[in-house]
Amino acid sequence: MFTGIIKQMADVVASHSDNESLYLEISFPAGFNLTLGGSVAINGVCTTVTSATDKVFMVELMSETLRLTSFGEMVPGTVNLELPMRLSDRLNGHIVQGHVDAVGHIMTIRGDGNAKVYTISFPGHFNSQIIQKGSVTVDGVSLTVTEIMDSQFSVSLLEYTLAHTVLGGKTEGDLVNLEFDMMAKYVARILSVTGKKE
Repeated sequence: MFTGIIKQMADVVASHSDNESLYLEISFPAGFNLTLGGSVAINGVCTTVTSATDKVFMVELMSETLRLTSFGEMVPGTVNLELPMRLSDRLNGHIVQGHVDAVGHIMTIRGDGNAKVYTISFPGHFNSQIIQKGSVTVDGVSLTVTEIMDSQFSVSLLEYTLAHTVLGGKTEGDLVNLEFDMMAKYVARILSVTGKKE
């Protein structure tokens, strides 16, 4: 379980693939407490550390992950990292599972004072899982939805978020991993199985 509060960015120093998986070697951030077999969210994707040295660590992304995330389209040069939350941690963002629901496209980026507003498209069948002023995870970053249109939503990013996550380097047309709010998923599921309209 994660919170969507990014602690570190790191470079992808190498990658290779076989018929089943994509393997990433990522630079080991100073002071980052990774353990073999432990979890780490990479651009919002919950992964398992399969090997590590004092300089890099490796994760494997299997075919299902590649099908559902932006990693299936491209390997980024830099990624957001978040370690799992402890039960004693503050929930500064929102409850994030690290289970990406869909890949979104950044449609527009516009300035708004010191912030930037990103408008992102998403598959329409997720409409029931997103609400205005609700939470959404974009490349692992917990953000607040400021506006919803048909199969698009907007989020406003502060200077700090732009400087301390990979979202600050994104441009129009880029892909992002999206995870919709877990509570909304449960409500949508309950309504679907009880036959009530959402």
